[in-house]
Amino acid sequence: MNMVEHRQVTVFDTTLRDGEQAPGNSMSPQQKLALALALEGVGVDIIEAGFPSSSPQDFDATRLVAGSLRTAKVATLNRAVAADIECAARAGGVERHHLQVMATGSDFHLTHKRQISRQQGFDETVSSIDYARRLGFDDVSLAIEDASRGADGLLRPLIEASVGAGARTVVLADTTGRMLPSQFGDLVRRVRGWVPAEVRISTHCHDDLGLSLANALAGLAAGADAVQTTVGGNGERAGNTALEELAAVLHYKGDELGLFCGIRTRGLNDLFSQLRQTIHLPLQRNKAIVGEHTFSTRAGIHQAGVLKEPATYEYVEAEQFGRTRRMVVGRHSGRSIVRHILTEQGIEPEPDLVSRLYDTLIANRDEAEPTSVEQLAETVASEVSKWERL
Repeated sequence: MNMVEHRQVTVFDTTLRDGEQAPGNSMSPQQKLALALALEGVGVDIIEAGFPSSSPQDFDATRLVAGSLRTAKVATLNRAVAADIECAARAGGVERHHLQVMATGSDFHLTHKRQISRQQGFDETVSSIDYARRLGFDDVSLAIEDASRGADGLLRPLIEASVGAGARTVVLADTTGRMLPSQFGDLVRRVRGWVPAEVRISTHCHDDLGLSLANALAGLAAGADAVQTTVGGNGERAGNTALEELAAVLHYKGDELGLFCGIRTRGLNDLFSQLRQTIHLPLQRNKAIVGEHTFSTRAGIHQAGVLKEPATYEYVEAEQFGRTRRMVVGRHSGRSIVRHILTEQGIEPEPDLVSRLYDTLIANRDEAEPTSVEQLAETVASEVSKWERL
C-alpha cells in the first residue's frame, strides 16, 4: 500500500479542556497558551482551548489561543444554548474555529442528568447548530455525550437532523469508557452509514477499562476520520486516548492500517515534560512512550541482546520520540554489561577480570541504589586502575 492510498487521521487534542478537568490539572490562560503553541508545534490539527462560557479563565484562554495559532484550529466545547455559542464567538471568533455543540446521547443521561425528554434534547441541539451556522461558524460539530449508551432510535434522528442543520463533524463519545473495541467499532460503522461521506466522524474515548486507544483505533477502522486525544492520556477519571500512543501506533502500524497523521513524534517527550511541569504531574515509571523507564533496561538477558542488536528488545525506538536508550545497572544485570564497558575502554574483557568486576560491582548491589552504565564505567575504570597498582 503506498501513501496515496493512506487516509489521514485528524488529531484533535483536548488536553486544555478535558485534560484540565481532572483534579490537580488546572492551568492559567497563559499556561494554556504555551501548551497550545507546543501542541501546534508537534502537528496537532485542532486544539480545544476550553469551555468559554464556564469561566472567565476559559474565555481568556480561548481568546489567547485563537489569536496565536497559525496552522491549527482552535476548538471550544459549548452547551446547546445560544448564550454559550455567542460567548464562544466573542472569545475565539467564527473563522478557523471548530465549534462543538454538546448533545445528550443517551436516555440514561436525559433521565438522570438532564431530566428532559428526547424531543427536548433533539430540539435544543438542532436549533443550536442552526444558530451557530447562521452566526457565521462554518466548522460546527455535534459532540454527543454518552453516545456509547445511546439507542439507535435516539442517535440516528439526532445525527441526521444535526447534519441537515449544518454540522460537519459527529463526535461519538464513550464518556464512561464502557465499550469494548468491537462494540465501539460497530457504533462508528452504523453512524458512518447514516451520514454523507463528507461528514467527519470523530472519536472521544475514555480509559476507564484501559481501552481508550483500542476503541479509538477500532473507530478508525470502522470509518472514523478523527481522534480526540490528550497528552499523556490526562483527563476525567482514568483519562482519554493518549496523543503520544496514537502517534506511535500510526507511526509503526500506519501501513498496516492504511492510516497516517501529521504528528511529529520527536517532539512528544518535550511536550509531555512541559505538561508535567505545568500541572506538577508525577512521572510514571512504565507509561508507554513517555514513562521514566520506558526506554530503560536492567535485566542482564535484555541488556545482552540490546548491546548486540537494539531491535532484539526494542520495537519502539527511543530516538523517534525524543528519548534516549538507558541501561540501568542492578543485581539483575549480567556480565555482558561489564564486557561492554571494558571493550569501550579499550581493555581486554578477560573472563577472570569480568567475573571479578561482576562480583564486586554488580552481583551484590543494593537495589535501592541503581546506577547508570556511565556511572558504572567510571567505577570500573577506577577499580581496574587500583588493581593494576597492586
